[in-house]
Amino acid sequence: MKISFNKIRYAGEHSDVPDLASDGLDKLVERIGAQLGAVEEVIPYGNRFDGVIVVKVVECEKHPDADKLSLCRVDDGGVVKGVERDGDSLVQVVCGAPNVRAGILAAWLPPGAVVPSTRDKEPFVLEVRDFRGKTSNGMLASLKELGIGDDHEGILEVDADANPGTTFTEAYRAEGEVVIDIENKMFTHRPDCFGLMGVTREVAGIQQKSFKSPAWYVVEPKFPEPEGEALPLKVTNELPKLVPRFTTIAMSDVKVGPSPGWLQIVLSELGIRPINNIVDFTNFWMLETGQPLHAYDYDKLKALSGGEPHIVIRKPHKGEKIKLLNGKEIVPHADAIMIATDKQLIGVGGIMGGSETEVDVHTRNIVLECANFDMYSVRRTSMTHGLFTDAVTRF
Repeated sequence: MKISFNKIRYAGEHSDVPDLASDGLDKLVERIGAQLGAVEEVIPYGNRFDGVIVVKVVECEKHPDADKLSLCRVDDGGVVKGVERDGDSLVQVVCGAPNVRAGILAAWLPPGAVVPSTRDKEPFVLEVRDFRGKTSNGMLASLKELGIGDDHEGILEVDADANPGTTFTEAYRAEGEVVIDIENKMFTHRPDCFGLMGVTREVAGIQQKSFKSPAWYVVEPKFPEPEGEALPLKVTNELPKLVPRFTTIAMSDVKVGPSPGWLQIVLSELGIRPINNIVDFTNFWMLETGQPLHAYDYDKLKALSGGEPHIVIRKPHKGEKIKLLNGKEIVPHADAIMIATDKQLIGVGGIMGGSETEVDVHTRNIVLECANFDMYSVRRTSMTHGLFTDAVTRF
């Protein structure tokens, strides 16, 4: 179980407790190891962004001798020393990203900075380079170069409330961030500690400090009335003993796109690859609370149903197959908990969703699932098919 030092350091932001890391990292790790669980590793994270500066792209024009390159003049607030500047104190950077344009904030790696994604391998130090006769002072970074995600088609558009010249770690509050990796076996009988909120509660306890759950964590939440026409959805649970709780909500008019920068950073540091805002938020709340969630594309689900969109929790039929989100196709064992429509399988309960109802850039309506599954059944299915996920760990 990976936990964020800064999440505990800033615990007062999501619960009514003071700074639980006021005695410093070493003391916190010592307490966790002695009273909560064996600490396997302490992994520096924030320092991988050393030297990365938030800049504003002031001007952007096509490179005269390269169709896919742009000449950018960026404002770094004058904080980086020893770099060539024009009369307006702006710095020239050549960029090949299709989304670069004047007016946006970006992450600049100036000459002398190490590309973050290479720090754990062979560190690559940037230099002043010539591109078709035009000088580039470092580069504007993509998610992949920052080591946050896989996307390298475009640069990261910084969405933090930051001024040019702010360090990247300050903009996204990653200064001094460290990941504390605790042995999972220590929490086998403490499922509450598979969520950051549960760990924070426990850390407060071992420091003899009271803990009050955040305002959003309530026993009986109240939901606003839906606007417009509700999306029809039928749910049939044929396995109430194995699936004692299965809740869904259909949501319309969602916009799928990249997640906010802070969210992608949180997921990346805790070992989850950012995908899109819908999937990323389901993963974030799993990390926060310990409760896995799953999102289905509503319209795909509807197309796979006989009429009205219908989710059925059942055992698999003989010979049925399902293609999963990881690309693997399986024939589920006879006692597996399956999620299906009234026509075909769409997921393995408590383990992984199917690829045919995956949320993607074309998704406009979703179904959000929050459920509980029998832990012994989940384990048997996981071991039988070699499927090991964050949801399996928690269920």
